[in-house]
Amino acid sequence: MAEAKDKKVIDNKIDADLRTKFGKGAARKLRVLGKIPAVIYGHGTDPVHVALPSHQIGLILRRANAVLELEVNGETHLTLVKDVQKDPVRQIIEHLDLIVIRKGEKVQVEVAVHLTGEIIAGNVIDLDIKTLLLEVEATNIPQNVVVNVEGLDEGAQIKAGEIVLPDGAALISDADAVVISVHLPEAEEEEEVVADADAEAAVVEAPAE
Repeated sequence: MAEAKDKKVIDNKIDADLRTKFGKGAARKLRVLGKIPAVIYGHGTDPVHVALPSHQIGLILRRANAVLELEVNGETHLTLVKDVQKDPVRQIIEHLDLIVIRKGEKVQVEVAVHLTGEIIAGNVIDLDIKTLLLEVEATNIPQNVVVNVEGLDEGAQIKAGEIVLPDGAALISDADAVVISVHLPEAEEEEEVVADADAEAAVVEAPAE
């Protein structure tokens, strides 16, 4: 298992350049050259400003909670992507915040909930909470939490504390929070409410014997 963790880090190894110029103008010039400005911080270290290859970063960031092993002037920085700033219109990555991590340490991250299986036909499933906050090893962050909804029927609910987590992960989110709920389509629910109301009215209006 340790080999798999190390491989994940090595796959994300990046040669980074130190940045000495700052500001919007300098950032624009970097992006023209196919680079993304970023800052590394955490664990009491001084911030390190770097430029990263945009194409490689774009591929890596397709995975959530990416871990990057950066080579900067002969020094290695193991980092976790903390924040991604994008152009709101073009969705181009403009800046990254990276926090320093250590192998073996635990971090808290939001992990997506992924559904598998089919509920009973005629029902609707709501994913009320799309991510869970977990505490996991920094170099072994799961891409998602898989929840099997096979055979769930109307009225079924799955709470955060009922979800089986990946090995080594601990739940930080509220265990009682409802993550998944199953119900009838809205039109059918409304018809049931009307039918119940009519039935109650009929009982009230029925003449006394």
